[in-house]
Amino acid sequence: MTSTPNAAPPRTRNRRGEGSRLRDEIVAAAVELLDETGDESAITLRSVARRVGIAAPSIYRHFPDQPTIMLAVVQQAFAELEATLRTALDAATGGDRRRLLAVCHGYLDFAHEHPERYRTMFGGLWMPALEETAVTPADLAALGDGCLGLLREALDDCVAAGNATSTDPAADTIALWLGLHGLAHQRAVTVAFPWPPDIADRVITALAHLEPA
Repeated sequence: MTSTPNAAPPRTRNRRGEGSRLRDEIVAAAVELLDETGDESAITLRSVARRVGIAAPSIYRHFPDQPTIMLAVVQQAFAELEATLRTALDAATGGDRRRLLAVCHGYLDFAHEHPERYRTMFGGLWMPALEETAVTPADLAALGDGCLGLLREALDDCVAAGNATSTDPAADTIALWLGLHGLAHQRAVTVAFPWPPDIADRVITALAHLEPA
């Protein structure tokens, strides 16, 4: 159910050189609204302005329209996902296979722990007609590049170590991403389904062409 966004008290004016702080506050307010309501349509120039405590026209100095605010929200979410994957990759011990499994489970954990952000990242519901917004095709094409790169890094290491038989790591990385996304989505929408406890490892092993442990 969509809740009514809370208004903030009037915001203290930035000191000289702190203009970027307002941009960060606008994005943070939009993220809060998304987490609270689960509804992209709740993120409007007016609702964000109320949350930050500014007049709506002040937003235009940083964002020319609502879709560019949503783009910033999604870019931040992908940056958080990338940081989660990097942490999982760096913390994993036990060899290349364990590192790949760790980064994939990090992906699934992020989707489970941040369902509204994850749905928005991949749902496409916020994406406008590009001819009507300042968002560009290049902006959309770049989303998730860092995350995909970490999956590719982990798979390449497995191939180099002889722990995966992939002959096309680029294509198999994309297949692995699609498999993880499908599993994350289905777990979210079919929570009563009796998922096998090792289903994630089965998906990862198959799509990454991992050799038996």
